[in-house]
Amino acid sequence: MTVRIVQRVRDRMECMRVRPLLQSLVDGQLDDARRELVATHLEACRRCGLAASTYRALKERLRGFGQPPDPDAIARLEEFIDQLADEHGEGGPPPVTERP
Repeated sequence: MTVRIVQRVRDRMECMRVRPLLQSLVDGQLDDARRELVATHLEACRRCGLAASTYRALKERLRGFGQPPDPDAIARLEEFIDQLADEHGEGGPPPVTERP
């Protein structure tokens, strides 16, 4: 059991190291070594994989607007993505709920 706890702590530390690089990965701004580090982590980490997929989808949607997005809006979206990944990364996608 102790080994599992240690592994989870290591995994979280790796997520903390990789998470700030996800946007640069999606934007194609990482050097080969960092890109390989992030790609290897994404293969094993569902939480960070969800965040990277969301960044890609958002970038694709924003591309269609024709003007640069508001930096504050991007920061809020990044925070939201991180919250989603943290809350639902291990247990699957978030449940679909209707908004009033």
